[in-house]
Amino acid sequence: MMKFRFRRQGNDPHREKIKQDLFAFNKTVEHGFPNQPSALAYDPKLQLMAIGTKSGAIKIYGAPAVEMTGLHKDTAAVTQIHFLHGQGRILSLLDDNTIHMWEIVQRENRSHLVEVHSFTLPGRPGIESTSATRVTVMLLNLSCDLLALGTEGGGVHFLELPSLTLLNKSLFQDEIMQSVPDKYKCGKSLGPVESLQEHPKDSDKILIGYSRGLVVLWDLNSRHVDNVFLGKQLESLVWERSGNSFVSSHSDGGYMVWAVSSSNPCTHDPVSSTIPYGPFPCKAVNKILWRTTESGAPLVLFSGGMPRASYGDRHCLTILQDRNHVTLDFTSRVIDFFTIHCTDRDQEFDDPSALVVLLEEELVVIDLQMAGWPTVPAPYLAPLHSSAITCSCHISNVPPKLWERVINAGQQQCPLQNFENWPICGGKNLAPDPKQKELLLTGHEDGTVRFWDASGVSLKPLYKLGTANIFQTDCDHNDSLTQAGEEEWPPFRKVGCFDPYSDDPRLGIQKISLCKYSGKLVVAGTAGQVIVMVLGDEKSDHMIDVATMDLLQDREGFTWKGHDRLPPKSGSVVFAPGFQPVVLVQCMPPAAVTAVTLNAEWNLIAFGTSHGFGLFDYHRRSPVLARCTLHPNDSLAMEGPLSRVKSLKKSLRQSFRRIRKSRVSGKKRAVVNSPTSKVQEANAHLAEHDAEVTPVQRRIEPRSVDDSLSGVVRCLCFADTFLRDGTHHGPTMWAGTNSGSVYAYALDVPSQEKFSEQSVEALLGKEIQLMHRAPVVSIAVLDGRGNPLPEPYEVSRDLAKAPDMQGSHSVLITSEEQFKVFMLPKVNAKTKFKLTAHEGCRVRKVALSNFTSVTSEDYSENTLVCLTNLGDIHVFSVPALRPQVRYDCIRKEDISGIASCVFTKTGQGFYLISPSEYERFSLSARVITEPLCQVDVERPHDLSEHSSSSMTVPPQANGTHKTQAESKSVEAEGLLEEMRSALSSPVLDSPNSSADINLDTTGELTMEDVKDYLMSVDEAENNFRNITEEDGRPPGILIN
Repeated sequence: MMKFRFRRQGNDPHREKIKQDLFAFNKTVEHGFPNQPSALAYDPKLQLMAIGTKSGAIKIYGAPAVEMTGLHKDTAAVTQIHFLHGQGRILSLLDDNTIHMWEIVQRENRSHLVEVHSFTLPGRPGIESTSATRVTVMLLNLSCDLLALGTEGGGVHFLELPSLTLLNKSLFQDEIMQSVPDKYKCGKSLGPVESLQEHPKDSDKILIGYSRGLVVLWDLNSRHVDNVFLGKQLESLVWERSGNSFVSSHSDGGYMVWAVSSSNPCTHDPVSSTIPYGPFPCKAVNKILWRTTESGAPLVLFSGGMPRASYGDRHCLTILQDRNHVTLDFTSRVIDFFTIHCTDRDQEFDDPSALVVLLEEELVVIDLQMAGWPTVPAPYLAPLHSSAITCSCHISNVPPKLWERVINAGQQQCPLQNFENWPICGGKNLAPDPKQKELLLTGHEDGTVRFWDASGVSLKPLYKLGTANIFQTDCDHNDSLTQAGEEEWPPFRKVGCFDPYSDDPRLGIQKISLCKYSGKLVVAGTAGQVIVMVLGDEKSDHMIDVATMDLLQDREGFTWKGHDRLPPKSGSVVFAPGFQPVVLVQCMPPAAVTAVTLNAEWNLIAFGTSHGFGLFDYHRRSPVLARCTLHPNDSLAMEGPLSRVKSLKKSLRQSFRRIRKSRVSGKKRAVVNSPTSKVQEANAHLAEHDAEVTPVQRRIEPRSVDDSLSGVVRCLCFADTFLRDGTHHGPTMWAGTNSGSVYAYALDVPSQEKFSEQSVEALLGKEIQLMHRAPVVSIAVLDGRGNPLPEPYEVSRDLAKAPDMQGSHSVLITSEEQFKVFMLPKVNAKTKFKLTAHEGCRVRKVALSNFTSVTSEDYSENTLVCLTNLGDIHVFSVPALRPQVRYDCIRKEDISGIASCVFTKTGQGFYLISPSEYERFSLSARVITEPLCQVDVERPHDLSEHSSSSMTVPPQANGTHKTQAESKSVEAEGLLEEMRSALSSPVLDSPNSSADINLDTTGELTMEDVKDYLMSVDEAENNFRNITEEDGRPPGILIN
């Protein structure tokens, strides 16, 4: 055995080719709602919508699956965006006062969004300060060849489009004041330009509104003021379609209608003045739209204007038409809104068909043609975080029968959920239909589970399952309070689904397990509730069976100090079609459930908490097994996640113990500065290792038995395998804990005909204690060929090959620090791989995935995919545990993103990049879900072909894409890696590892150590000056 351990091995070219055909890392698409949106625009010709964010991203949306993303080089908030109608061009204004031109271009048979120009407005030296030239408003004329910029200093500047060339026809306040009659001059500044609006009938005239209330109609050709209007402090302006009047909104909560007449060039009397929610002081009307209709009365839409004292904290948008008055009440701030209406100048009326409102946390679309102005369901941009996400689960290759039943349940919930009426439908989706259906299930803080169609680019909502209705909670009494009375004023209507407030934190969903073949679902929550559900196609009214399981098993010396259980409702409960609860298992103490699994063939569920695990027969409604896993020192486990009495002394004591232990175990090292000496030290350090430790593996520090929460059950699994002896296989259950303990039980499960007569029995077969007591993250049983066992019903329904029951089975146990394969039934160690080290690398998520070759559909490999706390992903062969590839995926500072990651069985994954967005990535060279769309545009000049700043590949909004400006940095990093590999010790081979990929280089080498070998300091600064760390994600993701 030893003669192979230190044999040198080079890379096998054939194996490298196979790996290239199997593995490729791509971040493909972002699902959900953009985090912190800040700007909105719409192109009525191309029927595209654009959203800008505070992180500098621009996202374009059209028909479902038509998506494009652009990212500004500087991480500055997008404050305004405007389409050049029909040209596929976008202008963006950032809060650093720069203006950027973007174009939709065709590359590789698909549309991409690239930046082609940028512009910064210069100031007048010695006259204007920097703030005076800060752009406050942008106006594109209808012919899209002129851009007007209003500034804080009151000036208006003009740029030629699309070249963004400053024209010598700027307009300043002194020129305006010369054309204003003396009685309108007060000696004060007019204030910043608040609004610029082009005359709908005469493109040579623009309406300029200043914040202090002066509005002028300016003639661009004669450079003269045609009309002057003096009102109150201004917020916004909008023209009436005919050009005979316009509407202004003001800071006092009112709006005014002004007549434009050549016979009366100066006026301070509007045609009408209205404060809709007066007479008491009101908040400002931030934006107003006035749309004419063929039916007669105009449609008035405005945001804000609420009575300051009573409803000043509400986020509202009002729709007025004749006697119809609705105040849309949202749960988050209104960012911007627009109407979809007739833009043909030959038509007489606007006739708006839809209202699109961008809120801080969701997008709401209102149908303005149907009676009552109902909301239109969105096929994308769903607010995933309508209640905070607490867990997620992915189901691959969903059977058609289950898919149809879930969709039917969702349509009965929301009869109007028809995406055919979606008004934003530009572009073409070129992607082929997905070969299989995929479900993404998300558990939420309010006790709901939401089902999403994750088969393609657009994450579509399918069905929403609630669990709060089976418990007695305070939310039952709040429903009556939210009903609006007939005489209520303002006439509020709750709109949108974003609701960040939970009636009871104990309702939060912690774990989900779904059997896609039987339609059985298990959801487990924060207060120890485990609910077994069955998919029903009809409405049901029945009682729920309740069972209680004591996981402490009368253990003395432990007292639960956490929250109480959720009291279930007595009597029958009405359930809509969909997943309907049949059994509620209550764990006692009512601690949060940390693991759950389901085997529908055996009618069994297993669940675990911080106190132990239980096994329950949901067919006979009877407990099978309860096992306490608490260590005598596990006092912290009795306090619960909602408790405030955690021991500070104990935390400090443990911290000092770790420090003391690390000092004792760490070896003294000489202070060295040169790279050569560091390499020598690294080689000497490797020589000191035992023969068992290879260069790609590191020693593991043993953990203390007294570590708190050592009894937490981390994983559970069912398997039909050999546990009692090597000739008879049967049902087994496996459980892994935080202290490195693995419990294996042999189960006596009766045949299907005798389920009702005989009970399931469990007998402890094996108990394994990992040497270093690292938490067990995952347990999986492999058949005689080393393949994972199929799911329940897969073999009996001829959906998968039968497992090899002739050869020896093995169990793959993944801890936070290593992977280990044990032979069954004797539990002899066969293979292991030590991933972790003193550097602090810990396994966070693992999954068994199957990768199919991109060149041949018949060739595939089973692998173990692993995500660490450093945010990198490793792929290992199974069962040999040879490392295949390694990718950097998530920033190590993004703890929430790492905790939320979920892998699919086909080599893809999802993780939260914000509370409202999932980043989708692919590790497979074959299975990639990414936007493949085309937008046909017509424009006179194509700037992207001549622009030096255009990019070859569209950047991702998460900042993972490297632009050309960073290419030198990438080359330098690549050279640095080559340097490291050249200086490090030779790779050694062992049966437990592979020389295919080295998981970590010599940890002591840094960039500074080899800088002299690469470049001068000045060159290094020049190459790396544009690299900045991504902004930290805001808190609010409740993944545990």
